[in-house]
Amino acid sequence: MDISVIVPLFNEAESLPELEKWIVRVMKENNYTYEILFVNDGSTDTSWEVIRELSKKNPAVKGISFRRNYGKSPALNTGFSQAKGDVIITMDADLQDSPDEIPELYRMITVDGYDLVSGWKQKRYDPLSKTIPTKLFNATARRVSGIHNLHDFNCGLKAYRAEVVKRIEVYGDMHRYIPYLAKNAGFDKIGEKVVHHQARKYGKSKFGLDRFVNGYLDLVTLWFTNKFGGKPMHFFGLLGSLMFFIGFISIIIVGSLKLYNMYTGAHYILVTDSPYFYLALTSMIIGTQLFLAGFVGELISRNSPRRNDYEINEELNID
Repeated sequence: MDISVIVPLFNEAESLPELEKWIVRVMKENNYTYEILFVNDGSTDTSWEVIRELSKKNPAVKGISFRRNYGKSPALNTGFSQAKGDVIITMDADLQDSPDEIPELYRMITVDGYDLVSGWKQKRYDPLSKTIPTKLFNATARRVSGIHNLHDFNCGLKAYRAEVVKRIEVYGDMHRYIPYLAKNAGFDKIGEKVVHHQARKYGKSKFGLDRFVNGYLDLVTLWFTNKFGGKPMHFFGLLGSLMFFIGFISIIIVGSLKLYNMYTGAHYILVTDSPYFYLALTSMIIGTQLFLAGFVGELISRNSPRRNDYEINEELNID
């Protein structure tokens, strides 16, 4: 099968028939073999009934329905696990992503050899309250991830080689960072294509401004787990040792100053009367706790069943 189109959705009953018709037209014009996989993320409208009707008319239409709303990442991850196409295309169900972009995305994967191609909605039909935070978010994501050629990490219109989606796990709200997940899994040939962004035709957006706050937190989590997830002692142990060392040296200085003043006959105070003593002691305690956190993290990491789960690209003459 050439293409699997995965469409995660929540309460998009009005747009589904038009989207399905549009995708089918593009597939027939280009003679692709295809499937359309609608992942109903606990919709409370008639979305699932619409998908049932579309599936009866077109066997290429398939559907998965969650009992409740879990979010876009679980919907995509479930769709990835079921997709059978050589190239996987994801798009939103609100008709803001154009299926007419599919042929070029498919060509960039199969001919140009990209692992992943992300859409870039260079001209957006969104209010400033969304576009300005989006630009700041994408600038931060580029800096942290090291994928400097992407301008729109959160664009729902993306294309993947099948191997990519089978090797990554999209969880929580990590759908925003699928290119980063792919890069961490060793798929670093990532491209971008300017795509047409259309104004929403039906319904309203399901995402609020809180997604930007959550997005930054998820980015920090992903960066930290990628850099230190397999070696937590390198972070907590180093930081803890540094804080303990600073506290220890500070206590020596406080004690030495008291002894010096006693020896010279100058005025002195008890060590326990000095605020610097308590700051140094606190630094040593926190440093010890951080070091122990790194040690416990190492024990957990070493007992993980995936501690030696490495991505192997090719093998030669291996029996």
